[in-house]
Amino acid sequence: MTYISPEERGPAAVRDDMNEAEAHSFAMQWIEAWNAHDLERVLAHYAEHFEMSSPFIASLAGEASGRLRGKPAIRAYWARALEMVPDLRFELIDVRVGVDSLVIHYQGHKGPVAEVLRFGEGGKVVSASAHY
Repeated sequence: MTYISPEERGPAAVRDDMNEAEAHSFAMQWIEAWNAHDLERVLAHYAEHFEMSSPFIASLAGEASGRLRGKPAIRAYWARALEMVPDLRFELIDVRVGVDSLVIHYQGHKGPVAEVLRFGEGGKVVSASAHY
C-alpha cells in the first residue's frame, strides 16, 4: 500500500491502492472479530474518533441523527446490539475496493448488509456507514 502524506492529499488520505486480496483479508478479520463478539478486536480496525452512521443508532443509542462519533460511544452502541442479538453472526458475501475505502457486503442476522468503510492515516477506519 502506498502512503500519501496529509500534505499531499489532506488529513484523511492513506489506502488509495488497497488490492482485492488485502480488502478480502481485512473483511475476513473484521467478520471474524464480530463473530467472536470481541468488541476490542472489532474496534482495533477503527481510529479513535471515527464516525459511524446506521439507521439503528436512533433506536438503540437514542441519537436522532443516526450518527455516533468516537470509540466510547460506538462501543456502547455495539455492546447493546450484541446484548440484544446474542447469537449474532455475519457471513461475508463480497468485498469491493474504492479509493481510501471498501464496501463489505455480508449477510447479517436480518438480511444482507453493505457497510462502507473509509480509511484515514495509519490505515484505520475513520468513518463507517451501514446500509440495510
